[in-house]
Amino acid sequence: MKLAFGDDASVEMQSLFPTPEEVAQIEQLAKVKLESNLFSFYVGKKQDAVIGYAAIESHTVRTKPETLLVVLTPDGKLRNVYTLAFHEPPEYQPPERWMALLANHSIEELSLNKDIQGVAGATLSTRAAINSARKVLAIYQVLIQNKPH
Repeated sequence: MKLAFGDDASVEMQSLFPTPEEVAQIEQLAKVKLESNLFSFYVGKKQDAVIGYAAIESHTVRTKPETLLVVLTPDGKLRNVYTLAFHEPPEYQPPERWMALLANHSIEELSLNKDIQGVAGATLSTRAAINSARKVLAIYQVLIQNKPH
C-alpha cells in the first residue's frame, strides 16, 4: 500500500458485498463480467482525510495470471495502475509508460483505440489492464461514491 498511498498513510480495508442489482450496475458500467461478489477496497488516509482508494486486481491474461494495483484519487478518478505480478512472457507486458497513460481517464474514456492506443504484441494484457481499471472505477461509483463512510 506504500506504492498507492506513501509511507505515512494509514490504510483501512473495506470488504464490499454488492447486491445482485449492484452487480448488474457494475457490469453495465464496466462492460466486464464480475467473477466474484466480494471486493476488497483499501482506503488511504492521512490525519483522517481520505487521500485515495486502491484495489488489487488479479486475472488471467492469456493463460497465466497478472496482478495489478489500481489506485483512485479521493474523488474516484483513476490515478495509477501498477503491475504487481506478470507471469506471461515479458514481451507481452505493457510498459509502465503505457500504464501511466491510463491515469485521469474516466470510465467512458477507457477503451482501446478510443483515447488509449494498444501496444503491439501486448493486446491481451492492455485489454486486461483497461478492464481491471474500468471494473475498479465502476465498483467505486456503485458501492463507495455517495455512500456514507
